[in-house]
Amino acid sequence: MAKHTMNKGFRIFVAALCGPLSLLPVACSKPVAETPPLAGARIGGPFVLTDQDGRRFDSRQLAGRYPVIYFGYTFCPDACPTDMQKLGKGMRELEKSDPGKAAKVQPIFITVDPARDTPAVLKQYVSAFYPRMIGLTGTDAQIAAVAKEYAASYQKVPAPAGSTGYLMQHASMAVLFGPDGGPIALVPVDADAEQVADTLRKWVK
Repeated sequence: MAKHTMNKGFRIFVAALCGPLSLLPVACSKPVAETPPLAGARIGGPFVLTDQDGRRFDSRQLAGRYPVIYFGYTFCPDACPTDMQKLGKGMRELEKSDPGKAAKVQPIFITVDPARDTPAVLKQYVSAFYPRMIGLTGTDAQIAAVAKEYAASYQKVPAPAGSTGYLMQHASMAVLFGPDGGPIALVPVDADAEQVADTLRKWVK
């Protein structure tokens, strides 16, 4: 009888900490893992493009890594260089606090202006922001297909009268993908480098 009373008392004590008795019977349940914001979103897919060294780049090379993919162009006057600067700085901050996680992340810049963004142009551009950043280009058709898969809209804006250049209107967002290719979360390159590092720190395992 004494043993039965002690067990019953222990169960009531644990129930007070963890919840109803029906949720026991031995210990508190483990906390539920937070679901990534973009889990299940139809973003991403396989692709083959050309990297900043002129080599064929197959997205299968990213298996097991955490790519951060951004669509932009090197002639962008403001958004792209600012965003890439924050991404590069955020990566450096992550390297200092958690080099293991940083090594799993692969920043990628995909141009939406392949006519001007040759491999040589991309190489100089991406290396200015982060040494491991990969720049990718391709034919107009290849870029259009990849952008569609990754929900990255863009449009050429005709040059104003008297100007020889043109701009590319495009969505400015960096998306973190998991080792399986599925989307995880937006990386806040529109905020600051610390928030970039915090986001990567949170989701990279």
